[in-house]
Amino acid sequence: MKKTKMLKKNYEFKKVLSKGKYYSAKNIEAFIYKNKKDCNFLGIAISVKVAKAVKRNRIKRLIRENYRNIEEKTKVGYSIVFLWKKNINIENATYINIKDDMEKIFKKADIFER
Repeated sequence: MKKTKMLKKNYEFKKVLSKGKYYSAKNIEAFIYKNKKDCNFLGIAISVKVAKAVKRNRIKRLIRENYRNIEEKTKVGYSIVFLWKKNINIENATYINIKDDMEKIFKKADIFER
């Protein structure tokens, strides 16, 4: 199993958001930046305006779980930040919807290993 580290510092998020390439799906958006490390970095940012803390944390858990399941198929050396779209209803935050969006983004970004 590959080890993915989490982005925690503000400057790490800013670097990925400013220099990374933008990909969008129905419910989530992603910024993907090629780093020179031998592991992936994952960041999840959900605006306070989207929902209260319980629902925001649920979305984060769903995104983390979906990424964990896809992690084996992804290439190494990327920093990825996932954002929840502000105008999308929280009720669309289901495991299947996020999984479909994440696979669509990773195929667009050509991150899946062959």
